[in-house]
Amino acid sequence: MLEKPKIAQKGPYITKVESGKKYWFCTCGLSKKQPFCDGSHKGNSLCKPTLFESNESGPIAFCGCKLSQDLPFCDGSHGCL
Repeated sequence: MLEKPKIAQKGPYITKVESGKKYWFCTCGLSKKQPFCDGSHKGNSLCKPTLFESNESGPIAFCGCKLSQDLPFCDGSHGCL
């Protein structure tokens, strides 16, 4: 059986990002700084943060359930919206 990430939130994290800035998206759902990785779960098989570099400033809908097919973005496919 494949491990699944912890659902950090049912629904997206609407987060303001800045152009040119790098963000590490949490994929395991265990970070205390959601939707971003806080580095505290290294060694967890699901802890494989995804690098996101924004091309523009503004709000982004980051996935809260960690199951989107378009990580780090929420694609709405898991009924979490």
